[in-house]
Amino acid sequence: MLKSRSGTLLSRRGSGNYRRENQNKNSMKNIWKLLYPDVCPFCGKVNAKGPCTDCLKKLSWIKEPMCKKCGKPVGDEQTEYCRDCRERIEDGNCWFDRGRSLWTHRPPVSGSIYQFKFKNRRVYARYYAETMKERRGNQNQEWKLQAILPVPMDKWKKRKRGYNQAEILAEELGKLTGIPVETGLIRKRKTSDAQKSLNRRGRAHNLEGSFQVERKTGLPERVLLIDDIYTTGNTVNEAAKTLKKAGVRRVFFLTISIGQDI
Repeated sequence: MLKSRSGTLLSRRGSGNYRRENQNKNSMKNIWKLLYPDVCPFCGKVNAKGPCTDCLKKLSWIKEPMCKKCGKPVGDEQTEYCRDCRERIEDGNCWFDRGRSLWTHRPPVSGSIYQFKFKNRRVYARYYAETMKERRGNQNQEWKLQAILPVPMDKWKKRKRGYNQAEILAEELGKLTGIPVETGLIRKRKTSDAQKSLNRRGRAHNLEGSFQVERKTGLPERVLLIDDIYTTGNTVNEAAKTLKKAGVRRVFFLTISIGQDI
């Protein structure tokens, strides 16, 4: 009988401790919300629902007509590939299988990505990942992905910035989709800082040999590369080339934004 009372007493104490722990957690969450309230990932204004109505109206979603390879918007339905993909295909140097993005790279998206990338707005990754799952989830299933790979940064740049935005985005997408994220499979060596001033072929040449696969066995056959922006596609293409030469069969990509065919 005494044992039973003791057991009951312990059970009540345990229940009380559990309630107090939950109260403490809720209090911490409330304090966190006060210090770091939910904001619109595009304009930065406080908004509990995330993106504000005004910013949502300004978003330029990717839609047809688009390049059948990279998904970049093109001028008309008769145009099968954008200029960059067409040149790669003609050169026999197109290594990724297919890719898609959410928006074209212009305001307010461009400003949002700048904050995410350079101003430590890592919290935006959750919204980007949720939108990727909502808008591109069926495509991800169609591609039968086995792993998500963030496009890596070289160690010097990552140390300077403090984080790799593609890695944070990949981790969030992995949590939502259940697809394993492999952050150490592919590594990037340091390249010239003159990348932005080069044309497409110059950038491609500058990136040659800049990636390295860290293991030779047990590689997934179908992978998804994640990055923030797709411009000419040279970075994604070089990473895909390295992966395929190492034994990966299919390489796809998803980015937050993409440029337009000019």
